[in-house]
Amino acid sequence: MLKPLVAAMALTLIPLAANAADFIEGKHYTQIAKKGSEEPKLTEFYSFYCHNCFSMETQYLPDIKDGLNKEVSFDSKHVDFMNSDLGTEVMKSLAIMQELGATDKLVHPMFAAIQGEEGAHGHDHSAPGHKHTSAINSRDDIKQLFAANGVDVSQYDALADSKKINDVIALWRKQQNEFAIQSVPSFVVNDKYLVNLGEIRTLGELTDLINFLATEKDAKQDEGGSLGWLFLAFAGVAAVSRRRR
Repeated sequence: MLKPLVAAMALTLIPLAANAADFIEGKHYTQIAKKGSEEPKLTEFYSFYCHNCFSMETQYLPDIKDGLNKEVSFDSKHVDFMNSDLGTEVMKSLAIMQELGATDKLVHPMFAAIQGEEGAHGHDHSAPGHKHTSAINSRDDIKQLFAANGVDVSQYDALADSKKINDVIALWRKQQNEFAIQSVPSFVVNDKYLVNLGEIRTLGELTDLINFLATEKDAKQDEGGSLGWLFLAFAGVAAVSRRRR
């Protein structure tokens, strides 16, 4: 989590511009795959049970999205740290929200139902002396939340048990393991780079890093590789010409 930002809310909107040379692999980010997505994108892995994720959703994510280059798309995926029937139902709830185009209506209420509204401000109910009883304990509870927020639930069961949604959940679990997602929220860029939030000081630095990884880093490597081969080709031709003389 962005610990300095949590401690100092005034930094939230400070645009700290960072040079690409300032970003160090192994410190600010880690390469987690050899080949990334074809199009630039940012993926957030999170959990409705994570208080830092609720804070990210309400306090920081809108500004992160606003700071992304226009060509960078955004999506979100729910992790499976619970490994339980209820955890699967909660994961499916996010997949169904996305399928119905209802995330704007339902993500915040889902966080609040599980954590309490205080979770939006970083309140940790898991801390000693803090208790909150989740209102989400079954699929029926989830359906009631959908309905209470104006979403038709007549097809919910069919969707939740469909191959399409089950395939989505399987992909999220697979990528959680492949990308070594061990804490949330986590940001993955282009299915290739994992951002180390512990090294990020401000939202400006975070968006600069994401945009660099999404649109510049691999492009610069490709350009460097092309120029390198071009140089070698010219050098080879020159060598042959010298020998012929």
